[in-house]
Amino acid sequence: MTVVSVIFDVGETLLDDGREFGAWADWLGVPRHTFSAVLGAVTAAGRNNAETFGYFRPGFDLAAERQRREAAGAGEDYGEADLYPDARPALAALRDLGLWVGIAGNQTARAGRIFRELGLPADLIATSAEWGVAKPDPAFFRRIIDAAPGCPEQIVYVGDHRDNDLVPTKAAGLRAAHIRRGPWGHLWADDPVVRRLADWRITSLTELPGLLAPEACLPG
Repeated sequence: MTVVSVIFDVGETLLDDGREFGAWADWLGVPRHTFSAVLGAVTAAGRNNAETFGYFRPGFDLAAERQRREAAGAGEDYGEADLYPDARPALAALRDLGLWVGIAGNQTARAGRIFRELGLPADLIATSAEWGVAKPDPAFFRRIIDAAPGCPEQIVYVGDHRDNDLVPTKAAGLRAAHIRRGPWGHLWADDPVVRRLADWRITSLTELPGLLAPEACLPG
């Protein structure tokens, strides 16, 4: 069936999270390589990456610490250099094909404002904080279905995370593209669940226009 809409995850799909993870390590006062190693161990265990912080500060309150960072003038900040090089060209190419393009991920309201200020070629930019629901909650994907043109099987969600992106996307009846990028994308690239559920497995966003062009999605 022809694809009508394409929605992108943010972290490690469009956005390189490296600088923000580094900022958190600095905020916690731990070496960046130590923070990355613990994050990797948490990821490999299939747990929520937010649990990483508790290893350095038991009882860590992520929301409260975000507010403290902002109050100290060290809040999250993203710019063009934090986008993966293929992000903007891929979004633009998909819109040139006549597809509706959205961006929706587990991010703060502040991040949503920053992304909109970047002027990305997208018809929708939304974050979990703005929607009041986060992946992998099915309600997050219902919001996508309500926002994007087309029936669920005409909507593609693109992400790197097996449990937050791929599994709930397919459970909601959408189609899924898994990108081998970032710690989660590489860790699960050859996972049996990813192999079974992903409609497309890619290593670059620039592959998508050729895969999702209307003529490419018609039955052969």
